[in-house]
Amino acid sequence: MNSRNSKRILRILKKFESQNITWVDPTGGWPIVWAHAKGTHVWDVDGRKYVDLTAGFGVCAAGYSHRSLVKAACSQLRTLMHCMGDVHPHPLKATLAMELSKITFERWAKMSHMKPTLGNLTHGKVIFCNSGFEAVEVALKTAHLATGRPGIIAFEGAYHGLGYGVLNVTHREMFRKPFLPQLAQFGKFVPFPTKPEDMVPILKTIDQLVQTGKYGAVLIEPIQGRGGIRIPPNGFLMALREICNKHQCLLILDEIFTGFGRTGKWFACEHDGATPDIICLGKALTGGFPMSVCIGRGDLMDKAWPPSSGEAIHTSTFLGHPVGCAMALANINIIKRLRLPERAARLGRKALELLQNIPLKHYQAEIRGTGLMIGIELRRPDGSFATEETYRIAKAMLASGFIMLPEGSYGNVLSITPPLVIGESTIEKAVKTLACVIRELNL
Repeated sequence: MNSRNSKRILRILKKFESQNITWVDPTGGWPIVWAHAKGTHVWDVDGRKYVDLTAGFGVCAAGYSHRSLVKAACSQLRTLMHCMGDVHPHPLKATLAMELSKITFERWAKMSHMKPTLGNLTHGKVIFCNSGFEAVEVALKTAHLATGRPGIIAFEGAYHGLGYGVLNVTHREMFRKPFLPQLAQFGKFVPFPTKPEDMVPILKTIDQLVQTGKYGAVLIEPIQGRGGIRIPPNGFLMALREICNKHQCLLILDEIFTGFGRTGKWFACEHDGATPDIICLGKALTGGFPMSVCIGRGDLMDKAWPPSSGEAIHTSTFLGHPVGCAMALANINIIKRLRLPERAARLGRKALELLQNIPLKHYQAEIRGTGLMIGIELRRPDGSFATEETYRIAKAMLASGFIMLPEGSYGNVLSITPPLVIGESTIEKAVKTLACVIRELNL
């Protein structure tokens, strides 16, 4: 297939976009240039068709260009395409804020297995944001305002975004090191447990840190996404909840990636039964529009944030954008109607079962996942990280018509996070193709 169009566009980007953004493999074959997408499929500008096993960084849970989402976006664009987010509101902002409260704090209050916080769980209150990292920064601000304690306990391997606030709690050195002279460094990193035997010493460390009175919150991803699909042992979030309750500390959950059905529950915290004080949501919230939210217990948010006097101390031009609100409401309805969390749980079990038969001869693989959030961690025969080999697999899968990404601090984890509407036969085909690629690469 002629790749003339892709090469032309990549040449333009090389000239006019920061060289730090789009990496182009000098040997060819990576990246592709997307033209359009529908359902679970993407077409590039040269007419090639791909199955997307990433859901566009986890955004398109209901697939690309779902009819209801497109209808909601187009209708809102015709009616009201922009508003004044923190001055003159529009109706859908109120409707979405109410709906987000219903599916989080109000819903959790009715679920008997959810460990409650020390606060009032009658409803949640929302601050609308534009991207995931901003929602986490609002959560950090909320914790400081509510507790008066600036410190945040975070975890090794954590990825909460790249803004200057969240760089203090994003762990990977490559993101933090260039900017360390400008960071307050109020985050304290502790190990992220992946085995039951890790839990007790880590929890003891957290308990001791919180007792110092320096830390206002514990911030955690229920499953680390960019950290390599790392899953804590059962009971860890519940134990964090108990520590936070004991010491009047806030539990902040970054569910930007894991929310809205990705892990087989509406929110990943529901697997462990731990209710957060604050939850950060984004990505699949709208299914394709840049919007995120920080939602906290109503009493907590009122304690932290003063009433508006005509100026908001955290806001933005596009806060609660009408098109984003319309798409979010439509997307939440799709997730409910199609029962996508249940579908993700069922298909995730099937995918994990199929992946157990991956034909590795020389390399070692740890396959882990919850719902349709799956990682395949590769190591060489000597136990070292198979970073180069993981990329070679992703590149070969791309050439075979499947979009995959390497994840993890060392880039040695192949992630599988497809749209939740993906078909079982498509998953089977993807796993068969992956097996063929691994055999051809003699791994």
